[in-house]
Amino acid sequence: MPEHLVLDRPESTIAVLTLDRPDRKNALSIALRDEISDALDELTGDPELKVLVLTGAGSAFCAGFDLGEFDQAFEDPAFAERLWASSDRYHRTVLHFPPPTIAAVNGPALGGGFDLAIMCDLRVASTTARFAHPEYAFGDVVYGPLRDLVSGAVARDLCLTGRPVDASEALALRLVSYVVEPDELSERALDLARTVAAAPRDNLLRTKAKALRHAGLDPGEATLDL
Repeated sequence: MPEHLVLDRPESTIAVLTLDRPDRKNALSIALRDEISDALDELTGDPELKVLVLTGAGSAFCAGFDLGEFDQAFEDPAFAERLWASSDRYHRTVLHFPPPTIAAVNGPALGGGFDLAIMCDLRVASTTARFAHPEYAFGDVVYGPLRDLVSGAVARDLCLTGRPVDASEALALRLVSYVVEPDELSERALDLARTVAAAPRDNLLRTKAKALRHAGLDPGEATLDL
């Protein structure tokens, strides 16, 4: 059973996956990334599933990668190899998950948490959400999925400066489709999921595949090349 992930099925065609590590702002440790990858691999084989909603427990959507593990990776080559293998699998699995995905961004989405929201097909944000790439100052930033959504000009701005974007600016930049009050987020995300799920599953899978193909996202691409 996953330790830091909760899977709910509010309807047969909709799954909700909640990152459940609120004490660490849902930071993406190796364990949590692997749990997400495992869950998505299993859901891929569900013939009823049409839409997946991803959200976070507590006050944050996701604070990004667990930086304590990077400190360990600097000192332990075997751990570093495990860390990057987990990261590459996680990014591939989330980006290329066949059914449409919706991020319900309930709070800050920073670094890898920003990436997680952007790797989803649609985004609904709480007024408490904010987005930033603070890791620009010390490491690589995932650029490709963001550029596909908001153009090269906006992606360069956010990836080269690391500046924070609040929910209202995220809406203006089209990073998110809707902004709602915190107590309305879950239901708004489910309403959007129901709208998507009204279409035949085969049509949704084909449209998602087209979107990925036209985005030019290589399913074999490593994290640091995205």
